[in-house]
Formats: sequence, structure tokens, C-alpha cells
Amino acid sequence: MIDAYRTPGPDVAAHLRAGNGLALLPFGALEMHGAHLPLGTDTFAALEVARRLAEQFDAVLLPPVHYGETWLTSGYPGTVSLAPDTVTAIATDIGRSLAATGARRYVIVNGDFGNRAPLHAAARSLSDEGVIRAVVLDYPGMDAAIAEVREAPSAHPMIAHAEEAETSTMLALDPETVRTDRYAADYPEFPDDFGQRPIRLDEISTTGVFGDPSRASAAKGEHILAGTVAGCAAEIERLLAAD
Repeated sequence: MIDAYRTPGPDVAAHLRAGNGLALLPFGALEMHGAHLPLGTDTFAALEVARRLAEQFDAVLLPPVHYGETWLTSGYPGTVSLAPDTVTAIATDIGRSLAATGARRYVIVNGDFGNRAPLHAAARSLSDEGVIRAVVLDYPGMDAAIAEVREAPSAHPMIAHAEEAETSTMLALDPETVRTDRYAADYPEFPDDFGQRPIRLDEISTTGVFGDPSRASAAKGEHILAGTVAGCAAEIERLLAAD
């Protein structure tokens, strides 16, 4: 693995030319995760998943993008959101630069739901134009891993935010950032048309918690991370076999 942030440019380029030409970009977010988790929760997770994948595939690990399209949580304090077009432009520009450096495969590890559409637009554009083979990984394998360890009920089938799963992940990654003394379960009432129209989460919950973080543990977090990495690795294997 090559950590691009800590490595001279010629060495990064040589590694890309000599190996599989794979570069990994963790794309996170800076958004509120209740009163007990750090704003950088999504970036912490994306970076760790990307780091483990880079080690497994001897790839180039890029420094993370710490901001994302977080309109859903933009009503909570601390959230910093980018416009969808900005996310697409950042991911596209990075892909073009990587291609110029010698990368042949570009994998974006996406850490936040709001980034999905704009990141996939970037990957599609880069691939269709023949700039670089690009894919976005929206944590394949994570849902199954969460289901295997979840104890607390889910607040809603479409959302897992600042609850047992995310809190467990942060306990595994950086327990000092988790304010366990602030754990508070919240099971707000969702509108019947949730997911069918734009609605910010602060209109549903004042706490920004959707579930129960008190059942979280580092062991559960490690299980979730391992399952996510395994799911992502299977997608990268398919990417490498496509040529």
C-alpha cells in the first residue's frame, strides 16, 4: 500500500504503473451525529474501510474528502454541506488528476448517503468518457453485518444514524471521541411519505439520533467494519477482473 499523503509524487506514480493502477478515495462528510458522536464519524469510517482495502490490494490510498452532500442533516448544528454538483466536481477532478498520474482504476469509498447520487454521476462521466475506470462503493456488506449484531430495534428501515451501528463503529475506530455519558435513545415518528419527498431529519428528530446507541460495543463495530470491507473487496475483485 502507498499512502499518497505521506509519499513523494514520483513514488506514487511508479507504484501505479508497476501495480494494478488502483487508487482509493475515501469520501466522507462533516455532519451532526447526535450529542455523543463526532462530526467526522462518516469520514472516520470511510477512511478506515479504504485503508484496509488499500492494504489488501496494494493500492494507493488518497487522503479523505472530509465534506459531503449532507442536506438531510443540514438543520443540525455543526453540519457542513456541499452542493451535489460540488461533490460531483470534486470526485471528477480527482479522477482526472489520478489518470494523468497513471492510475487506471479509481474506487471511491462513500461514507454518507447524500453523496451517492453525485458520486455515481462522477464515476459514470469518467468511465463513459474513457478517462479512467471508476466505481463507487456504497458499503456493500454493511447492512448484512449490522443485521448480524444488532440488538436494539431500528428506528426506520431506511435510516441508521447515530444509533447502535454507527456508535459501535466509532467505538472500534476511536473510542475517545465517543461521549458514552450522553447516550440517549430516540425513536421519532416518521411521516408516511418519508423517502418519497425531500425532508430534513431535524424536522423529524431534534436529537439527530435514530435508534438506541446504548447497545453499541467496539466488538460490534469491528464486525461491521470487517463485513463492509469484505463486501467492498468483492466489488474490487470484479473491477480488477473486468479488463
